[in-house]
Amino acid sequence: MTHTKESMDVLETILSRRSIRSYQRKEVSLELIKELLKAAMYAPSAADEQPWHFLVLTDPTLLEKIPTLHPYAAMVGQAPVAVVVCGEPSTEKHAGMWVQDCAAATENLLLAAHAKGLGSVWVGVYPREERMAPLRKLLGIPANVQPFAILPLGYPAEYLEPKEDHYREERIRWNRW
Repeated sequence: MTHTKESMDVLETILSRRSIRSYQRKEVSLELIKELLKAAMYAPSAADEQPWHFLVLTDPTLLEKIPTLHPYAAMVGQAPVAVVVCGEPSTEKHAGMWVQDCAAATENLLLAAHAKGLGSVWVGVYPREERMAPLRKLLGIPANVQPFAILPLGYPAEYLEPKEDHYREERIRWNRW
């Protein structure tokens, strides 16, 4: 992997990423999807367990069904692709860490999508059973696997300015509280 001038600097990527909820009706290539999944799988995980699974949705019927199961997932129905990040707690050596591992993978995927010119938004699923159960049923997710988040992906149909500065000195402590 080489760094090119066209690649977005990592800090620029982090500081300019926004939650995108409107997408163009433009296909996202399989190659690009795999590149984003690779970025997700490079996230840190406790004891390098990598308890994640990624369910890629491209079927418009499934994508349109998601908003009927999740109260905050309207944008999934208009995205050309969505990734359901799942965790498998039974693979853990360190109980409870799968949630942090999946969160890191989710953030990596969001940042990689933005760096590649795609938009996405983190649609939380876990730990809300009323969101997890219908999603599990619709997608055939096994009982030992927990649906964690849904990430719709697509070329943005909207441009959002980077947020105002979120750096807050009053939130920082040095050495002791």
